[in-house]
Amino acid sequence: MSYVAAFFDIDGTLYRNSLMIQHFKKLIKYEVIDPSRWYDHVKNTYSKWESRYGDFEEYLEELAAVYVDALKGVNKEHIDFIASQVIKVNGDKVYRYARTRIQWHKNRGDKVFFISGSPDFLVDKMGKKYGVTECRGSKYIVDENYNFTGEIVKMWDSENKQKMLDTFVKQYNIDLHNSYSYGDTTGDISMLKMVGNPIAINPNKELLTFIKNDKELYNKIQVIVERKDIIYKLGADVQTIND
Repeated sequence: MSYVAAFFDIDGTLYRNSLMIQHFKKLIKYEVIDPSRWYDHVKNTYSKWESRYGDFEEYLEELAAVYVDALKGVNKEHIDFIASQVIKVNGDKVYRYARTRIQWHKNRGDKVFFISGSPDFLVDKMGKKYGVTECRGSKYIVDENYNFTGEIVKMWDSENKQKMLDTFVKQYNIDLHNSYSYGDTTGDISMLKMVGNPIAINPNKELLTFIKNDKELYNKIQVIVERKDIIYKLGADVQTIND
């Protein structure tokens, strides 16, 4: 027996921000991370993005490097407690369209998977909140004392997401032709291309450009834009005005 599946990215696709960013802020608030790491290494890039002069992906990549380094030697128990607080406070701050689609898939009996670049200890808690079949995030390695080593196994790029998707497909005998995927950046390209029903939610410019130049994906994808209390369904030929 084969199953229909729905593969969801989290940050920017389901959650309206980044779980890692919220966790980083909480770590500073609880004095696990020195605030100077933010002010010395990330604040300028964040300010450029917030004022729409910079790029969000550049800000996120810079923060990720500082975040991983800051967690070296920190015990997983401390991180898990704060991660729980992040999900408790932010877990409902999601796009209405994505939340509705998760429930739609579950009502149909589809397998639902989260595949995200956010840390595994955050993704696992988000997965439990939404009752998904399985989920995978970037793996943060711990030593024998459960302290973080500073090493990670990334899950935010298209190649690694495809490997994980392949694992789920084999394990659950997934019918890809009738399955769905949801993403917002080029890190989700493999998920979008492998299924018969890809959906881009609030895609960034780089992903939208890729879609326009990939005939196969262009011909089957839906583009969803959610702003304020309106959800727009567009074709892949949506035009941008800031080229």
